[in-house]
Amino acid sequence: MTNISELDLQNLRHLIGGYDTTHCKMQEYAKAAEDTQIKQFFEKGAKSAMDNKQQLMKFLQ
Repeated sequence: MTNISELDLQNLRHLIGGYDTTHCKMQEYAKAAEDTQIKQFFEKGAKSAMDNKQQLMKFLQ
């Protein structure tokens, strides 16, 4: 693993937390949606947020 600064770690933590929150909210919005297109929109957003979170988590390995 490459050495990263404390500031970089803090930024990663902030970004990962934001994507995690977005993922959870988008999932809840998708569950509540009655329209199929809106449901798919939120499901796609939830997946995108999770994918971004996982990409950022790789920097911590």
